[in-house]
Amino acid sequence: MFSEKNAKAGVTFPKGFKAAGVKAGIKKSGNLDLALIYTEKEAAVAGVFTKNAVAAAPVIVDKEHLKNGKAHAIVANAGCANACTGEVGLKNAHEMAKLAAAELGCDPYDVFVGSTGIIGVNLPMDKMAAGIKAAAAELSEDGSVNAGNAIITTDTYSKACSFSVQIGGKEVRFGAIAKGSGMIQPNMATMLCYISTDANIAAPLLQKTLSDIVEVSFNMISVDGDMSTNDTVLVLANGEAGNAEIKEGTEDYKVFYDSLKTICQELSKRIAADGEGATKFLTINVHGTKTFEDAKTVAMSIAKSPLVKTAFFGEDPNWGRVICAVGYAGVPMMPEKTVIKFGDITVYANGLGAEFDMDELSKVMAEHDIEINVEMGMGDATATVWSCDFSYEYVKINGEYHT
Repeated sequence: MFSEKNAKAGVTFPKGFKAAGVKAGIKKSGNLDLALIYTEKEAAVAGVFTKNAVAAAPVIVDKEHLKNGKAHAIVANAGCANACTGEVGLKNAHEMAKLAAAELGCDPYDVFVGSTGIIGVNLPMDKMAAGIKAAAAELSEDGSVNAGNAIITTDTYSKACSFSVQIGGKEVRFGAIAKGSGMIQPNMATMLCYISTDANIAAPLLQKTLSDIVEVSFNMISVDGDMSTNDTVLVLANGEAGNAEIKEGTEDYKVFYDSLKTICQELSKRIAADGEGATKFLTINVHGTKTFEDAKTVAMSIAKSPLVKTAFFGEDPNWGRVICAVGYAGVPMMPEKTVIKFGDITVYANGLGAEFDMDELSKVMAEHDIEINVEMGMGDATATVWSCDFSYEYVKINGEYHT
C-alpha cells in the first residue's frame, strides 16, 4: 500500500478521480475544512451508515441519493456535523449537493454529502457555497492529501491508502481517505470513509460486498463505545480500468472482494490506533466460541472496558480486568477452560493467574502495538477487534471539545 504521504495516495489513485481540499472558514482553527471528490465518468455507488436513531442530515440525504445507485461526486466538511439541526439541516445538506452539482455539471442526486464536527450547529451556507466553488476550481489528481486533511477533526493525521491488483487482465486500482478518532464504536464509528476504485462492478453487487465487508472491518473497532450520528462509508466505482463487469461467484469477484476488505480493514486499524489521546494500539483476538457473534461480543466487552483500557495506558498487566470483562460479556464461558495471553505470555489459565516472567511481560506492556489473546475453549469461532487505551489526553480532548 502507498503511504498517506504519497501525493497520489488515496482517492485520486484510481483512474478518473480528482479531489480537492480547501479552507472554507468552518473550522475555528482556520485549517482545511471542505473536501470535494469527483469522477467525470458516472460511478456505481454503495454506502453504509450509522445505526444511531439520531442520524445527521447528511446521512438522511445520502440514503435518499443511494437509491439511484450512481454518483459523480462527494462533498464533505469538518467543523460542523449538521446533526440535530431539523428541517434547516436537511435543507442545508440538500443545498450542499445542489451547489456541488452546479459547479460540476451533474445531477444533485449524483452528489453525496458528509459532515463531521460539533452536533447541534447549523452549517454556515455562505462559507459552504464559497468553499465548494473554490474546491471545484482546484480539483486535481494530486488533491487527495488536501481532501483527506479537510475532513479530519481530532485525528492526528488523515488516513489514506491505495493499491492496485489485476482483475480480468486489467490493472484495477483502489484508493481511500478516512477520518475517525473519537466517538468510535460500531455500528459504525464517528467516521467518514470515502473509497474509490476504477473497477467495473454494478451497484447492487457493490452494495452487497460493502455491507458484508463492513461486518469484519469498520464494525470491529472501538475507541470509546460511543456511536456517532454521522458515520458514513461510501464506495464509488467508475469502471475506468476497462475490466469486464465483475460478477459474483467468479475469480475476478474474489480478487475484488479481498481487495476491498484489505483496504477497509487497514483503515479500521488506523482509526483505532489513532483514537483520541491513544498511546497503545490493542488487537483483541478471541478464539474458541460457538459463533462469530459470541467471539465479537467477548472482544468488544474487553475493548470497551475503561478499566482494561486505563490499565494498558499505565502499562499495568492487570489480567483480572480482562477476565472480568470476559465474564460479564454475557457469552457462555467456563473459567477453567479460558486462557488469556498478553502477546505470547499466558497470564490466566485453569481459572487462576498464571506464573510468568514479569520482566518479559513488562516488555510486552511497553510496546505500542499489543495483542490480547483469549481462548474460550467452547467452539471453533473467532473474531478480532481493534481498539486503543484511555489516556489523560482523551479526557482533556473531550472535556474541551465544544469550547
